Amino acid sequence: MKIVFFGTPDYVLPILEKLYKYHEVIAVVTQSPKKSGRGQKLTYSPVDNFTHKRKIPIFFDFVNLPNADLGVCAAYGQIVPPYVISHMLYGILNVHPSLLPKYRGASPVQAVIANGDIQTGVTIIKMDEKVDHGPIVTQFKEEILPNDTTETLRARLFERSAQVLIDLIPNYSKGKINPKSQDHEKATYTKVLKKEDGFIDLTVHCSLITVHNFIRAMYPWPCAWTRLSDGKRLKLLPNDMVQLEGKNPVSKRQFKLTYPSSVF
Repeated sequence: MKIVFFGTPDYVLPILEKLYKYHEVIAVVTQSPKKSGRGQKLTYSPVDNFTHKRKIPIFFDFVNLPNADLGVCAAYGQIVPPYVISHMLYGILNVHPSLLPKYRGASPVQAVIANGDIQTGVTIIKMDEKVDHGPIVTQFKEEILPNDTTETLRARLFERSAQVLIDLIPNYSKGKINPKSQDHEKATYTKVLKKEDGFIDLTVHCSLITVHNFIRAMYPWPCAWTRLSDGKRLKLLPNDMVQLEGKNPVSKRQFKLTYPSSVF
């Protein structure tokens, strides 16, 4: 089957790898390279690097995409317009890391951890013109472990999604799966996170479990942080580690030796 893949970050690579192994990936649409670092060098996305090495055509927009049987989207980072969806014979399957209709939007994994949920999952939908709105093709559940961070949970979800997707494509393309409409009245939403969203005010009373969940949810990005009485920024890392701006990470115990009056 001829497939166009839409995706950008490293954690969706298991899906692209499976598609490349079992199908004909004729094009990949990913975010364009960004300038970063002091030298302002162009940094290409992990999906871009994978694709380039295999000489698959890479697109940074939707112009002149080739005809394909199916599109697969996983954490692409942009809204795919309706004319692109209709460009695919069987539409586009979107892999979303939550049990839709709960936690639509850009940060579902962060949301489930921050909220203290004990279970999440992945929903594969047939994409329509609205964000995470299309009918459900399949879902699976996954336990959230006590020390899961966004990084570990998200990696596990997409790793498992890869095989689920490969297994369903044959029956889906043959019309043997009837997508089921979501209960839109039960939809909840998450937002695109910014660095500022990692802030937590530890001078305001909040339970240890709330702080623990927030730190796990914000790792590895934007990373939980707070401000000390002298105005310096302090990162709060998993496993009881902290990092003062401009310094290396240390344990909370070590940090208390330097800042005995800190809130820890």
